[in-house]
Amino acid sequence: MKATELENKRFDKALDEILDLFNNLEQDKPVIQFGDDVLDNIERAKEKYGDETIDERINKLVQEMLAWLDLDDVDSDEQEEETVDDD
Repeated sequence: MKATELENKRFDKALDEILDLFNNLEQDKPVIQFGDDVLDNIERAKEKYGDETIDERINKLVQEMLAWLDLDDVDSDEQEEETVDDD
């Protein structure tokens, strides 16, 4: 079954809208900027030990490192939003 000229135009218009939406999306910013060598080693470790194991270990290491820091006087964006919503 072939598309009519009208169907082709509608498809083209819809595709243009989808591309426009995609191009206007906010870019996702990584929380941590790993160096290329670290990223390479993470990928290699994931191949050998699996994604879940490496993700879990990296999360534990970062959590322990952050536990050494005094962060009690810093509000996260989520806590600020909760406070605003409660008012």
